[in-house]
Order: sequence, then C-alpha cells, then structure tokens
Amino acid sequence: MKKKILNLLFQYWHIAIIIIVSFCFFLGSSSYSYITQKQDFVKWSSPDEAANYNFTKLYAQAGQLSFFEKYNFVSLDVIRPRSYRSDGGSIKPVSFLGIILIYGSIAKLLGHNLIPYLTPFFAAAGIVFYYLLVKKIFGKSNALISAWLLAVFPPYIYYSAHSMFHNSLFTVLLIISLYFIVLSVEKRKYPLKLNWPGLLFSAVAGLLLGLAVITRASELIWLIPFWLILWIVNLKKFGLARLIIFIACLLFALTPAMYWNQILYHSFWRGGYNEANRSIANIADASSSLLKTASIKSNLTRIKNNIFYFGWRPLKSLKMFYYYFTAIFYWIFWPAALGLVLFLKKIKKWKKRHYAYLISYFCFSLILIFYYGSWDFHDNPDPASRTIGNSYARYWLPVYLGALPLASLFISRLTNLLRKKILIGAARALIAAIIFFISLKFVLTGSAEGLAPSAQKQLSAQQEFNQVVKLTEARAIIITQYHDKLFFPERKVIVGLFNDNNMIKQYAVLAQYLPLYYYNFTLPPADLDYLNNRRLAEFGLRIEPVEQITKNFTLYKLYENRH
Repeated sequence: MKKKILNLLFQYWHIAIIIIVSFCFFLGSSSYSYITQKQDFVKWSSPDEAANYNFTKLYAQAGQLSFFEKYNFVSLDVIRPRSYRSDGGSIKPVSFLGIILIYGSIAKLLGHNLIPYLTPFFAAAGIVFYYLLVKKIFGKSNALISAWLLAVFPPYIYYSAHSMFHNSLFTVLLIISLYFIVLSVEKRKYPLKLNWPGLLFSAVAGLLLGLAVITRASELIWLIPFWLILWIVNLKKFGLARLIIFIACLLFALTPAMYWNQILYHSFWRGGYNEANRSIANIADASSSLLKTASIKSNLTRIKNNIFYFGWRPLKSLKMFYYYFTAIFYWIFWPAALGLVLFLKKIKKWKKRHYAYLISYFCFSLILIFYYGSWDFHDNPDPASRTIGNSYARYWLPVYLGALPLASLFISRLTNLLRKKILIGAARALIAAIIFFISLKFVLTGSAEGLAPSAQKQLSAQQEFNQVVKLTEARAIIITQYHDKLFFPERKVIVGLFNDNNMIKQYAVLAQYLPLYYYNFTLPPADLDYLNNRRLAEFGLRIEPVEQITKNFTLYKLYENRH
C-alpha cells in the first residue's frame, strides 16, 4: 500500500505541489478579509467592492438586485453611495452583474458569511487550472514554474484578497474555459465516432466563458477577436457540432444577466454604466449606417470614438505599460521579454498550439494596453502615484498571465545551463524563493495601498464607524466625500460637498424630513463662519460640529436655519 502511494506521489508530484501551493494561496489571500472584517463590520476599501458585496448579500437573502429609497423622490435621487445609481428612488448596481449573481447564488446555499472568501477560493482553483492549461501548451516543467509565478504574482494576490473586485473571478473563469476548450479539441477514439467528452467539454467551456462575460462584459472588446483566432486555428478540430453547443451554452450563461438587465435597466443589453450604454447605442447606429450611406469614413470614426470613449492616446498607453509592467513588475517583465526571444528562436519547432498562443496573446495584449492605457485613472488621491491599487494593475491581469509562461521559459533555459538535475532543481528553488520574497514584500508593503497598510486602515476605520454610528440616528443621512462605503448601509449617505448650489438645495429639502449630518475634513473656524453666514444661509441651513472623530475628520450636523 505504501509503495503504491509513493509511486503515485512520484508520478504526480507536480500536481501535489500545485495543490499545496493553491491551498496556501487561499489561506494567505483570504486572511486579509479574516483580519479586517468582523461579524458586525464587513466593509471594503473601494466603492465598487462595497456595492458588489451589498448587492450580492441582498440577492442571496432576498433574491433582489434593487431596493427603494422613498426620500429620493423629494431629493432628485441624491441619496446613494458611489457605484450605485438611483432611478426614481429605485437604487441599483452600476457595475456588471456577474459577480453578484454568481456569488449571490452560492451564498443562497452556503450563507452570506462566505461571500468575502469566494474570490480567494476561485483564485486558488485558478492556479490549478492555469497549471493544467499551460501544461497543454508548454509542457509540465514550464507549467509548474508558471503556476508558481502566478501564485506569488502581486496583482493576482492583491485582487484576490480584495475579493469583491470582478477581475480575479473573470480571469479564473476565462482560464478554466480555455482549459476545457483545449480538452474539447484533443484527439480521442470513441465508438461510433461520436466524441461525447469533446461535446461535454465544449458545453462547459461555453458556460464558463458566458459567466466570464457577465462578470466583466467590457472585456468583449478583446474576447471576441481572441476567441475568433482560437476558433480559426482549430477550425477543423472544433467542428460544427461543438461550435453550436459551445455558443448555445455561452448564450445560456448570459441569460441571468440579460434577465436582470431587462428588469433593472429596461433592456437586455444595457447595464448600469450610462457611458457604456451610450457607446453601444452609438456603435450600433453607426454600424447600421455603414450599409445605408456612402460616408463610411465618418461612421468608422464614430465607431472608433465610441469604442475608445475615454480617449485614444497610444503614447500614453505605452507609457502606462512601462509604468505598470516594465518598471513595477520588472522581475516578471524582463524574464518574459528574454523568454520571448528564446521562444522565437525555436520557431521552426513550433506546433499549432504555439502559434495560437502567441498570435492570440499579442492580439488581446495590444487591445488591452491601448484601450485601458488611454484612460485616466485616479484610484489614489495622489494622481502621480503608481501603485498596485491603481486600476491598470487589475485591468491588465490577462496581459501579465500571458507573459508568465515566457518568463518560465527563460528561467528553465537559464537553469538548464547547470546540466546536473540536482543543481538545476536547486537553482530553480532559489529563483522561486527570491521571486516569492520580492513579490510578497511588494504586495504587503510596497506602497501605501499594500495589503499591510490597507489592513491597518480598515482596522482604524472600524473605530471611526462605531463612533459615527453611535452619534447619529438610525434614519440619519450623512453627507460625505469618501466615507460613503464605510457608513452605508447602516446609514443613508449622499456623496457631496458644499460647492454645488443644486446639491445644497437638495440638502435643504431633506433637512425638513430627516436628521442630516456632514462628515469630512475638520473645518477651520473661518470656513465654518463662511458656511453659516453665507453659503448655507442662502438655503436656510446652518452647520454645527458634533464631535471630532479622528485627527483630521469631524462630524457636523446640519439644521434648518429658522432665525
């Protein structure tokens, strides 16, 4: 018996290592939520995460994706946190619905307390499937190193620990879908020439791709050409039957999001992003006009402008790529660049899968780099900062993951120069350890948004939350600029300041119905006098301090000025 177990371990030691690594990854990435969140304090560091969690919990408990705020009828829909929208008092998600529907469905069965740990679980499973996928393309040795690089790669850890972002879940669903599509085209012999496993794998691949799409529908801009390339390369292998099953299952997976889009936004294809909705409508209109008018150039320009609705700035894109890959993750970029050179030198020995990998990788990488690189993201209050918390690091996850096998190729070739197996193994273990410590240090303390300072901020925020909640009524509204994600849903919130007359007008209306507070940086006496004597006085309001909560922030109460 022992001999059989030893033989199995010797035969499948790669898989055993990957499972252990994945388990450790799950423990490590889920520890962030375990440390920062308590039974009565489940809060998030970004508005998107907070909205995704609250709607996921709502869907799990009540089967709903919206709730009603009656006071938005009298205040022109201003009572809502960021990443929410209010339409006539009905408050709905702004973001994509996939993560809410997937995690909400799981939470219905297993309980909402598991929601913060679902992304670490899926991300850990993603490491296993990433190993299996890379093994199909580059072999077992490369796959083992690539999976290790993924398990310690800072953005993958970071956006799995920040578990209510869409990006890790989307990436994992795509990896697993790709693995099953590879399985579906492998040659096998079956009775009656009917490849039942191939059809089944195609169905699973379609379902998972559909779930990935509803998780981040904006990625269709590169998913469509990416999958088209894969289909063309495997045209003969894939066949008509598998294609039909794949598309049917993909469409089936889209139906829950389409159903809720119709309920929430009155259209199967519209979502919560108004900019994206307008762009889709304009693209559809311009595309149909191509067939009706001779002005092809103007309509193509219109399509381009709506696809790149945040701008088309190629030089800026290349600069962002340098900052958020070449410079910030240098220990992956340069081995990957050298690995690409080594890979190209062996082009005569390439098989079809290698061509498919490189062509599709460069295709979607270029799209992602120039699409997101043209945008301006200000996730950090300091616009000059370049940290792991900025959106480029999560939007470019597929670019990073596609580069890891090339980095692994370079590490393999470099260590193979030692020739002896024991020396090769020792060198690879040493490189793995160095990369582990560089990556871990970076993700924990590499910036103000590292996991360690983020966790400290979350723990401090609980004291802030407890004090403000204690000082305000259950039906109170808190006007704030950054703390909406902290106080909602325990308190109603408005994201605002005193620099907009239209907003102040709504504050004055709401002050007639509900207790109204303001929480922001402590106001100097001169500013407080200005607000009471001029700015707020014009609208019949006055503001008084309630209590200083932290070194920099004070809670104020707004009253109707009856004098």
